[in-house]
Amino acid sequence: MAPIALRTGTPRRLGAWAALAAVALLLSACASGPRISSEADPEADFGGYRSFAFHSPLAVESQGYSTPTSRRIRDAARAQMEARGYVYDTASPDLWVNLNAYLQERTDVTTMPEVDYDFYYSYRARSYLAVPYWRDRTDVRRYTEGTLNVDLVDARHRRLVWTGVAVGRVGRVAPEQRGARIDAAMAEIFARYPYRAGAR
Repeated sequence: MAPIALRTGTPRRLGAWAALAAVALLLSACASGPRISSEADPEADFGGYRSFAFHSPLAVESQGYSTPTSRRIRDAARAQMEARGYVYDTASPDLWVNLNAYLQERTDVTTMPEVDYDFYYSYRARSYLAVPYWRDRTDVRRYTEGTLNVDLVDARHRRLVWTGVAVGRVGRVAPEQRGARIDAAMAEIFARYPYRAGAR
């Protein structure tokens, strides 16, 4: 997945905090109504998977250490996996769980026809007349779009077997609400995961 882009010359420490803020804003947007998509490998034997661990390093911790937000994302993903019967096993997992989040600047351009009027004085009618004419009105809206990815990787074959994605416009959220928004976003992604541990 694409890393969060940092400006040239930005100190590494400042860049890490910028990435943390970006992830938090992303999740606030996703929790307010993201577009969810998922894809599964049709050849994967999901009934054979019973355990999981987190990929190391996690894509969302690309700076080399965890943050309160990345830990909450990890905890939310673990809760969803365990709710489906998977056992957390760092020694010999069947699945690796990888998590990523990033931002992209987007532009929406819409063009709508609208009518306007010019007024002309008619000497014959001895009054002003309104003459309609059509023109196009173009609106440009710039916004930031956030993406949260959950990847499940077959640890034995080192092959991606399922991915879930939430995409939404970035918004702000109060710090005390952030944890609940993260949990809700993760639940929406895993709602597209129809498998349970060991179920054939």
